[in-house]
Amino acid sequence: MERLKVLLVGVGTVGEAIAKTARGKPWLERMVLADYDLDRAREVQAMLGGGASDADATATFPAEFVDAGDQASVVALAQRHGVDLIMNAADPRFVPTLFDAAFEAGTDYMDMAVSLSVPNATDPFHQPGVLLGDHQFPRHAEWQAAGRLALLGMGMDPGLTDVFAKYAAQHLFDEIDEVHVRDGGDLYIEGYAFAPVFSIWTTIEECLNPPLIWEKARGFFTTEPFSAPERFVFPEGIGPVECVNVEHEEVVLVPRGVDCQKVTFKYALGSEFIDVLRTLHKLGLDSTRPVRVKGIEVAPRDVVAALTPDPARVGDRMRGRAIVGTWVIGRKDGQPREIYLYQKTVAEDCWRDLGLQAVGWQTGFNPVVAMELLATGAWSGSGVLGPESFDAKPYLDVLDAWGIHWALEERIPGAHRPT
Repeated sequence: MERLKVLLVGVGTVGEAIAKTARGKPWLERMVLADYDLDRAREVQAMLGGGASDADATATFPAEFVDAGDQASVVALAQRHGVDLIMNAADPRFVPTLFDAAFEAGTDYMDMAVSLSVPNATDPFHQPGVLLGDHQFPRHAEWQAAGRLALLGMGMDPGLTDVFAKYAAQHLFDEIDEVHVRDGGDLYIEGYAFAPVFSIWTTIEECLNPPLIWEKARGFFTTEPFSAPERFVFPEGIGPVECVNVEHEEVVLVPRGVDCQKVTFKYALGSEFIDVLRTLHKLGLDSTRPVRVKGIEVAPRDVVAALTPDPARVGDRMRGRAIVGTWVIGRKDGQPREIYLYQKTVAEDCWRDLGLQAVGWQTGFNPVVAMELLATGAWSGSGVLGPESFDAKPYLDVLDAWGIHWALEERIPGAHRPT
């Protein structure tokens, strides 16, 4: 088993979950907790038993300042600690810098969200512009030649949803026609009129960009945000919840490793949440371009972020269940088959048992599973790859070993058609 030294860039909601999940793993030699907010890094270090009175824990989880937008400083920090892997838990806008820093530093790289898209300038709701991951995937040969691995989209979704799609292709179907990721449940944050369950930057980016759809016969195309509402029936007694098209990485990732005809992503946002996002867009408050206010330049999206609750601080107020899963339609033994592979997280249980915000933990345990598979050699490879490029079963075996819930629901073929 290889012992890993990891530079964790970003110790917000998900970074905290990654660190707590990795604590005590036999393959972890060191995880550097690096953040622009050094006090936050030290706060998480203290949660891990890394205070001044615990020298061993401090050595395992040292806290460092880092500017995720400064490639040279990231490289210097990675080399000073001699890390094997840069784990990107920062906002997606820092993906290019951290991806390039890992290559320059000679380390492996992992993220949970790929480089951002740019809408088509003339026909954004029909034709894609710059695709998700376009900064990264073209460099596959370069990373492969260097013998280094960049594992992209290794969170919950993308991440486990891609693993589910690969597992279906490997073990449950002879032919797959369609892969549809559907996220929903009955999760809410008590006491707030508007409170995103993850970064407001990511929320705005995903929800207001033109959603992407992939068809083998047509390639990639886009549609309008929140389009094609569909009442998807979620398991575990939740029942039908309206889901809408949202831009997401699975649409880019899944076709790279799963032979199918169509891939979509829809999310259950709720009409009130959608109305707020639409209003932000109409007012220009989703913009990242600074405006001058009383002599001070400020990005409108930063103002929105400052006024919304910090997702890392609302775990105790989360209620309900979050279900993330992959609906696969195809054939087995000549007969039509439909299944929904999913993971369910109960907010109250997550906070009580782990001291973690539900969505943060649901995202954060996945890169730690991948680290374990890489450390043990169950997963190996080089180049720029997504989760669907690897054997799915060892991944699900680790979930079972760690007691992390996942399930498979058989569905009546043709009873409900995606829109």
